[in-house]
Amino acid sequence: MFNQDMKGAAQDVRVVRVDYADAHHGRDFIFLLDSYARDPMGGGEALIPEVKDKLLAQLARRSFAYSWIAYVDDQPAGLINAFEGFSSFAAKPLLNVHDVIVLRAFRGLQLSQLLLQTVELQARALGCCKVTLEVLTGNKPAQEAYKKFGFASYELDPQAGYALFWQKKLEV
Repeated sequence: MFNQDMKGAAQDVRVVRVDYADAHHGRDFIFLLDSYARDPMGGGEALIPEVKDKLLAQLARRSFAYSWIAYVDDQPAGLINAFEGFSSFAAKPLLNVHDVIVLRAFRGLQLSQLLLQTVELQARALGCCKVTLEVLTGNKPAQEAYKKFGFASYELDPQAGYALFWQKKLEV
C-alpha cells in the first residue's frame, strides 16, 4: 500500500512499502538503518549483529509497524519507519515516525518530504488524528525538513512549555 513513483528529469525516485519477509527489501532496510545508526544523529554506533539478525522478523510480527524505502535509480537512498499508537485525548490512532534516514549522497532530492508524505497518506488511511516524531535539538537540517512539512513542537499551553521526549532503558 502507498508505493509512490516520482520520475524526474535526472533520476527515477520510488518509495516502496517494505515487505519485511522480502530478502531484497530486508538487505536494503538493514543497510539504511545501519547507516543511520553509524551517523552521529543516529547514535554513532553500528547496529549489533543480534539486532540485524532479529529486526525484520520482529517487525513482521507487528501489524502496527510501517516502513518505506526510497530508491533513487534503483539504489536504496532513504528509509522511514513509523508505528501506530493511540491518542487517548482524541480517541483515535496516531502514527509516530520513529526513524527518518536519507543517505548523505541523496540529500537535497526532497526524499524526506516524499517519505513524510507517504507516512501522512498511511495515517489518513488509518483514520489517525496526527503524525508525531521526535528530533534532536542539534539536528537542524532535520528540524528544517520537518517544519517544511508542517510539523511543530508540541505544547498544550504556552505557559506550561513544550513537550520533551524522555526515555528509561530497560535491561532484559
